[in-house]
Amino acid sequence: MPVGTLKEESAMASAEPDLDRTVSAEDLDTLSLQLGRPVRDVVEIDARCVCGNPLVATTAPRLSTGIPFPTTFYLTHPALTAAVSRLEADGEMARMNERLGQDDQLAQAHRRAHEAYIAERDRVGREAGVAEVPEIDHVSAGGMPERVKCLHALVGHALAAGPGVNPLGDEALEAVRPWWSPETCACAGAWDAEAAVPTKDLSRHVKHLKKVAALQRVTVAGVDCGTNSIRLLIARPEGTEQAAARAAADPDTPLPGEGDIALDTTGAPVDVVRQMRVVRLGQGVDATGAFAGEALERTFGAVEEYARLIQRHHAGRVRFVATSASRDVSNRDEFLDGVEARLGVRPEIISGGEEARLSFSGAVSVLDALDEGAGPAPAAEDRVLVVDLGGGSTEFVLGTAAGQVIDAVSMDMGCVRFTERFLRTDPPTAQERDQAAAAVDAVLDEVAERLDLGSVRALIGVAGTVTTVTAAALGLEEYDSEKIHAAVLPSQTVHATAQRLVSATREDRAALGYMHPGRVDVIGAGSLIWSRIVDRLERTAGLTHTITSERDILDGIVRSVA
Repeated sequence: MPVGTLKEESAMASAEPDLDRTVSAEDLDTLSLQLGRPVRDVVEIDARCVCGNPLVATTAPRLSTGIPFPTTFYLTHPALTAAVSRLEADGEMARMNERLGQDDQLAQAHRRAHEAYIAERDRVGREAGVAEVPEIDHVSAGGMPERVKCLHALVGHALAAGPGVNPLGDEALEAVRPWWSPETCACAGAWDAEAAVPTKDLSRHVKHLKKVAALQRVTVAGVDCGTNSIRLLIARPEGTEQAAARAAADPDTPLPGEGDIALDTTGAPVDVVRQMRVVRLGQGVDATGAFAGEALERTFGAVEEYARLIQRHHAGRVRFVATSASRDVSNRDEFLDGVEARLGVRPEIISGGEEARLSFSGAVSVLDALDEGAGPAPAAEDRVLVVDLGGGSTEFVLGTAAGQVIDAVSMDMGCVRFTERFLRTDPPTAQERDQAAAAVDAVLDEVAERLDLGSVRALIGVAGTVTTVTAAALGLEEYDSEKIHAAVLPSQTVHATAQRLVSATREDRAALGYMHPGRVDVIGAGSLIWSRIVDRLERTAGLTHTITSERDILDGIVRSVA
């Protein structure tokens, strides 16, 4: 419709029951010119200028790109949006918020407007053939139902719904009358009606969407949920942020859902987030065969935190791996369902063999980081034993220094399991320590029947027990991953350190600066197990040193989805 053609009818929908809400091709062109970008997924025009041009574009609650879109009634007319912006700049939102806190009737009306908004959005979604959008359930727009955060959203709703539905939107419409009124056309000069209709969206919002989509293509996350701790690693290739920014700024880069976004990312993977929470998921499992309620609660709390981090850093692929404690419990579905509800990814309860493979994949990368003073690194064909000492199980993986797995075995032996089974006194008695050591040796006899321990040329230890023993052996005042990773320790140092830790009282262990609070109770059993493993490799393979790796199953999980 030509700009500036006047009509006497009001633009308000309720005042014009015969308003043509149908979206024409001309409407779409006008909207694109008004906004300076191509519009999409417009379902209705629920408010028009007296000349017939759109004032409010009613948009589907989920865009064709798959992105949830909560702002159903989008104010598009430049003259009106500028007038509303003047109100915001003058502090009108702050005054409205103050009144909402003082006037119960106004607050109730504001909440009813929120409910009406959601009901209308549901209707629009049905009209557009859009399924439910759970991401924006109970979310309206403009700060409703509690506050005012965007007057444009309230005014858009007031225009679309008519007077009496959104009282603060109605007030704002009255307040902008010095600059805009529904009875007068303000289209002339508000946008360049002769310009070419935009075909490429160069708005900041779209650039952000493109950047997010680019990051999602190459950012991966892995979660390792064990008996004692749950850990998160988010990683992406070095230089990804810069490459994603370049792709987002390129007008030829397709929008999400409209084509693949190619990124020039050849850098090595780098950590974005690496976190650990001690949740003791396996608390009491050895005795009861089920996850304790409080253990599940701690774990779900950590999962919720990790879900927020994964979303914030735009990880496009996520793998959640659950190990020993989850394999045989009677209530594992409660755990699986709880994680999936919070993270959107169902945990994989992997076999001991898969756990071993993932651990080996992450651990052997430490060989590239060995200091030259530690002696020559194993040759590619040399056999390496990776030991992942967990809370409920320990994985022994035999492979080559080049990364090829030869064989693996997972044993039901871990720091939590053996603490609960053997070390019940503080500090443990000599008899308890001897019983635990004998049990470890019996497990190692079984391992030796499966793996050729005599062929091992390097022993790599991973996971919290080994890194904590290493911190103690290095005499660290506090935990320092950089000093611990790739540390090479004489076997006798490992034995002496383990003896100190298993003989110490709980109070003494808790006072150590490098000791994570969640390991205080179980490090005694863990250090005893590690010492017996080192002793077996001394006697069987003649090894005199151990290698500690901060890279383990978590890194293997991320590599598997990268």
